[in-house]
Amino acid sequence: MAPTNIRKKNHVVKGKPKSGRVWKSEGRKKSTIINVKSLHTSWEKRKKERAEKMSVKQFQMEIKKAASEEKEKRRLRAEENKKRREENIKNAEIVQKITNSAKLKRMKKKQLRQIKKR
Repeated sequence: MAPTNIRKKNHVVKGKPKSGRVWKSEGRKKSTIINVKSLHTSWEKRKKERAEKMSVKQFQMEIKKAASEEKEKRRLRAEENKKRREENIKNAEIVQKITNSAKLKRMKKKQLRQIKKR
């Protein structure tokens, strides 16, 4: 059987401090200075950030431009389709030429509403 009291490599047993001050905690020995980011950034860093910002802006502009072009293409296509549809309807109409104007006087209101001049 293997002994049960084997210690881990990184585990260190802490005992009573040599000074005898057992109330002092371990964390007090470390510095409490907080590292604060400086207010002044280096020129290279600012230059790099500016270049990165510009590239992002340019990329956004390209995306917007592509989207607007796509939208314009769709609008033009829809307009052409509408025009073509109207032409097809106009060509498919059954037309009857009225030569006798006396017929118009005999027609009822409902029939007159359906007549269109071409």
